[in-house]
Amino acid sequence: MARKAKIVREQKIEKMIEKYSVLRKELLSIWNDSSLSLEKRREARVALARLPKNSNPNRHRNRCSLTGRSRGYVGFVGLSRIKFREKALQGEFPGIRKASF
Repeated sequence: MARKAKIVREQKIEKMIEKYSVLRKELLSIWNDSSLSLEKRREARVALARLPKNSNPNRHRNRCSLTGRSRGYVGFVGLSRIKFREKALQGEFPGIRKASF
């Protein structure tokens, strides 16, 4: 089980990413638009740098929804490999079974 502080921090980061995603997309599109003037593009880059660090999606870490474990994350179910294996062996995922017995 991950520390509660780690789980709470990830939830705060997710909220911040969601809050600033539209503004971040607009600024990035301005920055990448070569038809605009260089001055306008620089202003967009400076504004992008002023956004909070945690609003960057790169700072998000996938965690298991049950335990908060960050390593061995299985994306299509949102669980760590350990919890995924337990639930798969219990038959909670239709169509998923062990490859060998």
